Amino acid sequence: MNPQLRRHLPFLILVVTVMTSAVAAVYAKHENRRLFTELQVLTAERDRLEVDWSRLQIEQSTWSTHARVEQLARGQMGMRSPVPAELRLVVPEARP
Repeated sequence: MNPQLRRHLPFLILVVTVMTSAVAAVYAKHENRRLFTELQVLTAERDRLEVDWSRLQIEQSTWSTHARVEQLARGQMGMRSPVPAELRLVVPEARP
């Protein structure tokens, strides 16, 4: 090996190492920014979905109230409460 090349080899290795490290740092910073942007988008979507879920829970509780169910049973299905003469009491048999 050439003596002059042998003398500059550690410096060349150091330059290559520093350049590689610099490129890796820039890539890591870019990846960090990309992932942070993706996190922000997903956080906004989660918040929107939570608002939708809350709205749907309120809507479900509104549609399933006893008064609403009774109103629909009477109006659309023609159901009614039984008169006392139509009621039957069923007593379970005693088990030995």
